[in-house]
Amino acid sequence: MNLLNLANDSPSSDEPPQLPPPGLWERLRTLFIGKAKDPFVPDVFHRISLAAFLAWVGLGSDVLSSSCYGPEEAFLALGSPSFLALVLALLTAVTVFFISASYAQLIELFPTGGGGYLVATKLLGRYPGLVCGGALLVDYVLTITISVASGADAIFNLLPLT
Repeated sequence: MNLLNLANDSPSSDEPPQLPPPGLWERLRTLFIGKAKDPFVPDVFHRISLAAFLAWVGLGSDVLSSSCYGPEEAFLALGSPSFLALVLALLTAVTVFFISASYAQLIELFPTGGGGYLVATKLLGRYPGLVCGGALLVDYVLTITISVASGADAIFNLLPLT
């Protein structure tokens, strides 16, 4: 092989580099999940934003499900030392205070709104924003699951035991 053949075999700067053919795992992933999408393409971003906008039902049930099972489970976890309930209530109030102080700072930085995805993307970068967005989607799914389970538990608790 001489230098002329090497020069002819190298791809030109106009052509994209040739990628190896996809393996079995990649083909199965593409078949079942689909091709990877760039979330920063405006059309994809719009569809993702619309899905997050429609998730308000899940967000509304977040507070309801937490208030339904949270306090009961916290007091059940305390067990016999019931005097710790006062400490638990105090620590809950302190936690709510810190969360509201953090939200007040975020509202000053982002007065037009946003959410975890936007805040993480603007303050930390693209990939932490994507991680935050994925975590929010997982949170939505788990919130709805907990809401359904908590509602079913409440309904079955109304039924008389026979």
